[in-house]
Formats: sequence, structure tokens, C-alpha cells
Amino acid sequence: MNRLVVVSNRVPAPSAGSQAGGLAVALDGLMEKHGGLWFGWSGAVMPDGATGRAAMVERGGAVDYATIDLTQEEHDRYYNAFSNGVLWPLLHTMPELMQYDRRDARVYREVNARMAAALQPLLRAGDLIWVHDYHLMPLAAALRARGVRNPIGFFLHIPFCAPDVLAAAPEMTELVREMLAADLIGFQTDNDAANFAASAQMLAGAVRGPGNSLFFGGRRVRLGVFPVEIEARGFARTALEMTASPAVRRLRSSLDGQRLILGVERLDPTKGLLQRLAGLRRLLEKRQDWCGHVTMLQIAAMSRKGVDSYRALRAALDREAGALNADLGEPYWQPLRLVAHAVDRAVVAGTMRLARVGLVTPLRDGMNLVAKEFVAAQDPADPGVLVLSRFAGAARQLEAALLVNPHDPDAMADALDTGLRMGLEERQARWRALWAAIQHRSPLVWGRSFVAALLRAAAVHTVEPVLAVPPALELPRATPRRPMERVGAEIEAATLAAMVKPGRVLN
Repeated sequence: MNRLVVVSNRVPAPSAGSQAGGLAVALDGLMEKHGGLWFGWSGAVMPDGATGRAAMVERGGAVDYATIDLTQEEHDRYYNAFSNGVLWPLLHTMPELMQYDRRDARVYREVNARMAAALQPLLRAGDLIWVHDYHLMPLAAALRARGVRNPIGFFLHIPFCAPDVLAAAPEMTELVREMLAADLIGFQTDNDAANFAASAQMLAGAVRGPGNSLFFGGRRVRLGVFPVEIEARGFARTALEMTASPAVRRLRSSLDGQRLILGVERLDPTKGLLQRLAGLRRLLEKRQDWCGHVTMLQIAAMSRKGVDSYRALRAALDREAGALNADLGEPYWQPLRLVAHAVDRAVVAGTMRLARVGLVTPLRDGMNLVAKEFVAAQDPADPGVLVLSRFAGAARQLEAALLVNPHDPDAMADALDTGLRMGLEERQARWRALWAAIQHRSPLVWGRSFVAALLRAAAVHTVEPVLAVPPALELPRATPRRPMERVGAEIEAATLAAMVKPGRVLN
């Protein structure tokens, strides 16, 4: 039975308590069943110049949690400056927010190489390695350079931008090549997978193969789409139970009959928070009958305080929130309640059940689980309405929401007005369609589907080092008489002819 090795930027060590995030919820079940190792950063920062140590391992159930610390420079450059100051805005198609510095890129690679060096001694022959997210894009290549031949999968939780946007960062051509050292690369949506495939061809020289595959360096790399899911039924139970909690009862009382618009996310430039307040302002200016009868609660927990763009956003949001309440509020009523700190997830679930409208309008998002949680939290007999950005990955599944362009405040205002006025019959019909899209899915099924795809990809990925793709099969040689589909089939046939024996499959 293969062991699953998960690698992520942060590790939810059992000694840290019960603050497991969405990734832990998705993968703990898989790892508990089959045994596993979870490897990554501990969250601790040691002084610069401190001697790096081997990974510390802590046992929790059937899972080993292995962590390393970062130095202050590594935290500042690898995590804050490059991961969150370059890759995050770039991959969200916001290159204007990048602050590229070659020294940050160098430390980013050094940390990935150090992680590979610390992980390698912990690996076993039959392990399946699953690497997560943009912090670790070079890790598969760093492991391969150290002789690791285990199946490696990589999953990107955020979007992947178009090739011309990607090229704005000098480091990206090499990072794309390094990602191709994995056997399976997973994305949230078809669009993200297509953008990566185009980037791999244009920037790295990969050749498109049959199906969702690329050929690079004598290997076939599979691409896949795996939308992240929530435990919808469990979240629905929590929302129902929390309606009787003191926090939710106090909120209901404070509304005094007003209809609630709710937004919940981290304070982040990609979430469209300023655009959202502009939409609320336009609603109250265009439909003044809502003044005094609707209020918006925006929970936007401050994050990444070490990144300049996040501090600037917090200041801008404070200014706009104050101006909105000052311009449109009354002594007895304020249109906006802004909370810039984290709120307990169970309380959020109960609050979602109170809301008439859930406003989820990121400028771009890999998936956005808040949208799915809002659907799950609703009372089927009297559900609220989801207003969702068409640029969120979740929009591909939640088509019965009111889809909007977050850059258009008038469109957002119109959608809010529609949602607030929508009759019970239409609200129920839309909710049933949304619930059908998420009720039978779960994080565990998501995790299993990726692992199964990784096993299939690993069974056919490797060719002998002497095998080279014949020049006649390279992408520029495709012609109308000899289309790319035929070229890809010929490459695949050559690959399969020189394939090594596949490893064991997960029982």
C-alpha cells in the first residue's frame, strides 16, 4: 500500500491545535487511511545565520508531520516578497502589483532546494508525492535533481494566467520548466490548465500530446482539472446549529428587520473589496428605497501584513468604508459594517444562513470555497441569493448564481437589487440547482481523484534517458497534412515503446 506524502508551505501539525485549514480537511482522511507524511514549513522563524537542522517529525494518528524552520531572510524573501509579492499577483493576472527583485527569486529557489534536501531522507520507495501551490513550483525539479524517482503530483490552488501575462516576471520560463518535472499537474479550472499548456509550449518548448498531456525532456506530463470541494452537508449542519448561538442571535437582533448582504474573505487585492464597496454605493444611490432597509457586513481578515500591497489595501478599505458610511449613513442606520479580523468559522456559517445575499466578487480566484459554503449554509425553505464573480473558478460549477463582472459597479448594484427583491419561488429554484452542484462532492473525493490520476500518470510517464523526441515531431513541424493530433500520437507511441515498468498502485 503506497504512502501519501503531502508537501505544502505550512503544515497543520497536531500540536498546533484544531486550526486545520481547507487543505487539511481535504487530505487528512486520505492520509489517515493509508498512512502518510506531511512535510513543510513549521511556521517558526529563526534568526539569520542560524544553522539549518533536519526536519522535526511529530506523529499524529497514522500521519507523520515533518517540518523545517525558515530564517528571517527566507521568510521575508521566499514567502513575503517572491511567493506573495510576485507569484500571487502575477498568477491572478495583476502584474502591476508585482515587486520583482532577483534576490527574492534566488532565495525562493534556495528554500525549495533546502526543502527537497530535508524531505529526501524521509521518502520511501513506494511513496506518492503530492506538492501543493505556488510556494513550491520548483520543488518537483529539485527532488528530481536529488535522484527522487517517485511519482510526483503538483496542484495549483490559485489561477494560472495567460502566457503573455506570465512572461512579465523574468523567472517564469524556468519555473514552468521545473513544474514539468512532475508527472501530474492539477488545476482548478479548464481555463487554468489551458493557460499552463500554452505557457509550457510558448515559454518552455513543451510539445502538446494527445488528451491533456505535454511532452518535455523525453517525458509525458499529464494535466488535469480538479475543482476543490467542501463538505457541504457538514457545513449545512453547522450553519443550522449556529442559528441558535449567542453571536448569531445578537446579529439578528441588531439587524432589526433589515436585509443582510454578506461578504467574507481575507483582505487581499484579488478579492475585489474596493470594487464591492463601489457596487454597494451604486445600489444605494440608484435604489434609494433600500436606504435604512439593507446593511452589508463585510468580514475581511487582515493577512500578509509584511506585503506592501496588503497594507495599502487595508488603508484604502478603511478610507472607503468611512466615506461610504459618512456619505450615505444616517444617525439611526449605517450601510456598512466592516470587520477586519478573523471570525470563527462556525459563527460565519450561522451568519451566512441569515443573509439574504451572499456577495462573492473576486477580481480573479482559483476556486473560492466561500461561494460553496454560502450555498451550503442556506435554509432550503427560505434561501438567500448568491451574487458571484464570473472570474471565480466556482462560477463554472455554480451557474445558477447571479454572475457579475466585479469591475462594473452598476452591474453589481443591479445584481444586488435583483437578489434582494427576488421572490421565494425563484430563490428556491436557484438554490436547488446550486445545491445539486455541490451536495455529492467532498474534499475526500477530491483528494482521492487526484491520487488516482497521479497513479495513472506515473504508470506511463517515464522514458529511457536515451530516448529523445525526434526533431521531425517537434511542434513547428505540424502541418495541415500532418496535424498536431497526429504528431502527439506519434510522440506517445515512441514514449510507450521505451517506458519503464510502472510502480505499485494504491490499494
